[in-house]
Amino acid sequence: MGILAHLKYLYDHAFEDCRPAYMVYLMKGYAVFCALMLSMALYAFFYRVFTGFDF
Repeated sequence: MGILAHLKYLYDHAFEDCRPAYMVYLMKGYAVFCALMLSMALYAFFYRVFTGFDF
């Protein structure tokens, strides 16, 4: 649980003094989008590994 709290602190601290505000929202949205794309890529990789896909 300490790792998640540390990552949340880093995420919040990264956008602390950013201006203008709309750029903060844009960067946060982009960060969420990148996390979703990374998780989908990892899911597809592990799905192929565990179903016996021949690389």
